[in-house]
Amino acid sequence: MRLRFTVAVAATFGLFAQSQAAAQTPTPWNSKQCAVVLTYDDAIDIDLDIVIPALDSVKMRGTFYLIGSSPVVARRMPEWRQAAKRGHELGNHALFHPCDGSLPGRGFVTPDNDLSKYTVSRAVSEVRATNTLLHAIDGKTARTFAYPCGDLTIGNVAFYDQLRTDFVAARGVTPGLQTPAEINLDNVDSYSINGQSGAYMIDLVKKAQQSHTLLVFLFHGVGGGHPLNVDLPAHRQLLRYLKAHEQDVWVAPMAEVAARIKTQQQAAAPRK
Repeated sequence: MRLRFTVAVAATFGLFAQSQAAAQTPTPWNSKQCAVVLTYDDAIDIDLDIVIPALDSVKMRGTFYLIGSSPVVARRMPEWRQAAKRGHELGNHALFHPCDGSLPGRGFVTPDNDLSKYTVSRAVSEVRATNTLLHAIDGKTARTFAYPCGDLTIGNVAFYDQLRTDFVAARGVTPGLQTPAEINLDNVDSYSINGQSGAYMIDLVKKAQQSHTLLVFLFHGVGGGHPLNVDLPAHRQLLRYLKAHEQDVWVAPMAEVAARIKTQQQAAAPRK
């Protein structure tokens, strides 16, 4: 009888210890099923007029990748500053949004902003200049970068290699859902939205919930304002779903989510 009692106590204590350890171990997505990051590119008027008020109305925070030379940045700087104070991230989308004009379908690239004609030092300097501008707006030092047009290299050189310590992470344009261990913080996957329905976007969120992964949305226009656009009702539908499932879905700016991913990856890395 005493032996059975001792075994039972030991088993109970073991389960208790396991549950305590589990409770103390941080979950990847802020104790929720998945993480969703809402990113908006190019610093356009629609961001300030429609998107930020929509996010504020449901108490969500997004990441806005600003082009440093955008007239919307210069003309509406106090509004961007206020957005940052409310928790939205002002991310870096380079000074002139240079894209590789040597690639197919890049007829829109001007000679002055052709990344294939850049030197690596010029690209790095312009990104850092944009960081200086963004710091003057929001006073922050931790932020993320988004590759203009998703272009990673100049020639065969990955220019972000020289910028890795300047940012928490960099967002790319390759679609995908990934666990923290799978994520490359130098090129975080994202789903570019251009005309897809609210149902399509909600289905992506559901897949992220089921697979316990990171889902990053890449928006440009919302209800207009850009050739790449999502209808306003579809965007509203997505926000309503995220709000209704806020107990299960962590919605946060890219810098915040990337910082948690980095911590998880460092904790899981083998010690030397």
